[in-house]
Amino acid sequence: MIKIRTMTLDDYDKVIDLMRQTPGISLRDADSREATMRYLQRNPGMSFVAEAESGLCGCVMCGHDGRRGYLQHLLVLPQFRRQGIGDALVRRCLASLEEQGVHKCHLDVLKTNESAARHWHNRGWQLRRDIDRYSFTRPGNENA
Repeated sequence: MIKIRTMTLDDYDKVIDLMRQTPGISLRDADSREATMRYLQRNPGMSFVAEAESGLCGCVMCGHDGRRGYLQHLLVLPQFRRQGIGDALVRRCLASLEEQGVHKCHLDVLKTNESAARHWHNRGWQLRRDIDRYSFTRPGNENA
């Protein structure tokens, strides 16, 4: 049986291990323990992990800017896929955003992650073609 619960900083090492085991997930300096702690504190009760008897098998980080929600690092280990775990994690995030009065949510998918693109398309998420995302990183922090 899979249990979905709120992610805490105590889950950090296991979540990072999940990310390292999952193709298509990109880790950066912004995924440090300190940055994750700030994210969880800024968005309390909005990120979740899926836990099997053998340990963590999925996770998602969720937050918002007051108007739009953002999903990050949604993943389910390959041997646990096609059981509805990812959908359950997303539903929990969308419900937590709704509780905050946030009704629109975005996520980023690496252009090289074709399976993730198919996954989101098949679930009714729309690929935005009207915008390009630009990022600014202070010199010396290129991996953030």
